[in-house]
Amino acid sequence: MRWKGRRQSSNIEDQRGQSGGGGLRTGRGGRGGGLRLPIGRGSGAKGGGISGIVMLVVLFFVLKACGIDPMQILQGGGGGQAPSQTTERQAPGRADEMTQFVATVLAETEDVWNGVFKAEGVQYREPNLVLFSGQVRSACGFASAASGPFYCPGDSKVYIDLSFYDELSRRFKASGDFAQAYVLAHEVGHHVQNLIGVLPKFNKMRRNLSETEANRMSIRVELQADCFAGIWAHYTAQKGLLEKGDIEEALNAANQIGDDTLQKRTQGYVVPESFNHGTSEQRRTWFARGLKSGKLASCDTFNNPV
Repeated sequence: MRWKGRRQSSNIEDQRGQSGGGGLRTGRGGRGGGLRLPIGRGSGAKGGGISGIVMLVVLFFVLKACGIDPMQILQGGGGGQAPSQTTERQAPGRADEMTQFVATVLAETEDVWNGVFKAEGVQYREPNLVLFSGQVRSACGFASAASGPFYCPGDSKVYIDLSFYDELSRRFKASGDFAQAYVLAHEVGHHVQNLIGVLPKFNKMRRNLSETEANRMSIRVELQADCFAGIWAHYTAQKGLLEKGDIEEALNAANQIGDDTLQKRTQGYVVPESFNHGTSEQRRTWFARGLKSGKLASCDTFNNPV
């Protein structure tokens, strides 16, 4: 992507180096309002109780015996992920370039969506992008870097720990700057959904839905955000900013974070009724649909088969 030298958005909040504070994370997959990319950390542990406390006590003394101060780990607050994952920090020079990159991509989304909304006779309200490291508190609750990038409709902000991009390349085999741009454009797509009323309606409806029904509706929400990311890519291509292989990078990223691909990678089998973002094929298809048409009407995932 030809992004260097272009306008950078001023709607950036750099909270890196700040403590995210305490608080509780809101429910699964954005039940409290936040919508995030799935990053496939497995099926998750359930339970706790006495056995969990015993394990913590044992772990405390094991760490002490190894010369590691458990309190330093707790105070560092990286969401509990393994050091080989998103706790790896980027070199200062690369971190600065990544900051410039996301600020430029955000500016490009602003230009596109301002134009699209103006054509519809309404004004686009630009979201803020919050850069954080390790953990962060949003209007949707507390989250760690392990949660991946997310959008919070409660404060109309997109949140990202830039170290996620290293994981996207290394762990998910989705490298390239346009794969990274797709991730951000997807989250901005959720902001668009918030402005046009899709997210408020979805969050209201899901209170009365079963988990299976909520997952099915969530898939339609996520696929529409993919389609909106495709719309952004459509106009970005028209500007002549795309380079050879960029679209393939975005399609590969969509493929690598499909529910079926993530579940195969993390647990070796798929559970379709637990899907809440869409399969790899669905995510590629809807991104491509937005890319081809550049029109909001082509992204109606609620009245068309997905």
